[in-house]
Amino acid sequence: MKLMKLFFSSAVCPCRTDVCPGRSVIGSHRHLMSLRRVLIALCCLFSPSQSYTEELKLQSLSIRARVSEQTLLGDDAPEDFEVYDVAANFSLPWQDYSTSGWGMGTRLMVSAGMLQATGGNAFVVSAIPELTLGSENGRFTLDLGAGGALFSKYRFGMQDYGGPFQFALTFGVGVPLFNNLGLGYRFLHYSDAGVNGSDTTGADFHMIEMSYRF
Repeated sequence: MKLMKLFFSSAVCPCRTDVCPGRSVIGSHRHLMSLRRVLIALCCLFSPSQSYTEELKLQSLSIRARVSEQTLLGDDAPEDFEVYDVAANFSLPWQDYSTSGWGMGTRLMVSAGMLQATGGNAFVVSAIPELTLGSENGRFTLDLGAGGALFSKYRFGMQDYGGPFQFALTFGVGVPLFNNLGLGYRFLHYSDAGVNGSDTTGADFHMIEMSYRF
């Protein structure tokens, strides 16, 4: 809409070429204004349809539990961890869905939970922006994101995460189960990316996710 307003409000010099001095300059200006209008029109025609919301909207809540620690990224973790947490997904402003209801969007996933291993437990909170692919109603989703997490404790027996702040990478897929309930798989990776030295070790978690869509 802003592009269309710019298109129709573009100013053109009202002077006539037979009375205005420097008419060659005015002619060049008119050509530039015409070219700008054409470019704006092309942008309006070929830019994807995007919708923006004024505030975050809660999409779903989920509970998650670790089912495997098979390493995909980095070194094998020397400790065995148990992970339980709850997560909330909020829609972010950018989305692009077709009339069929399929497309892509963005959301913010925030979570809080417990990390348990030899040497004690840690409270973990995270915030991860994600790109999502799937249905607009959230019944079928595929997501990928990167963000950060804070650990209340980061040394567990033989394993040292390196510090309270950890980078977080995630990948997930969700399918409908019954009415507003859904079932999904989530891969979650924590590490300090070597910020605290080469002797630190992150961990990979494969989790089962039960969600409720609003």
